[in-house]
Amino acid sequence: MSSEKEKGSKSRKEKIIREITRYWINVLYLSVIFSVFFNYQRLILAHYEIRFGDYGIGIIKALVLAKVILIADAIGLGRRWEDKPLIVPTLFKTLLFTLFVGLFSIIESMIRGLLTGKGPINEVMGMLSYVLLAHVIVVFVTFIPYFAFRELGRVMGGGKLRALFFHGKDEPARV
Repeated sequence: MSSEKEKGSKSRKEKIIREITRYWINVLYLSVIFSVFFNYQRLILAHYEIRFGDYGIGIIKALVLAKVILIADAIGLGRRWEDKPLIVPTLFKTLLFTLFVGLFSIIESMIRGLLTGKGPINEVMGMLSYVLLAHVIVVFVTFIPYFAFRELGRVMGGGKLRALFFHGKDEPARV
């Protein structure tokens, strides 16, 4: 009986560690992408002597969206497409999570409007422009390899994709 408890406890502990690891890998990937995009935007605007002050917003977005991705995975969002060719679940999840990013950007803009006193509607109307469209396009394109690798790893199973990337041919894979 105690052996079963220990096994269940170990299994639960491994699952928690795996989920925390997945979360921080997602945060890292999204932070890099959003930081690159916001720095690109800042540099373009600086060329025209326009100040851009959203320095930490990429990391905050990454922290929130990484959690959204884990929750969506937990509830099985997009699983009905997993028996199709890999391009189908990859593009479906890419589109779905790009919509989440767009929605999150609108909500973020509303909160900023409330905090700055401009009003949530005025702030949202100000951001519904080419900047939001550019942001959504960049996120869509960056999510394609992200979900392609995730789907490929799911199909290959058991950490084989990770082993191919991080272990030599002759070195045994540690899963």
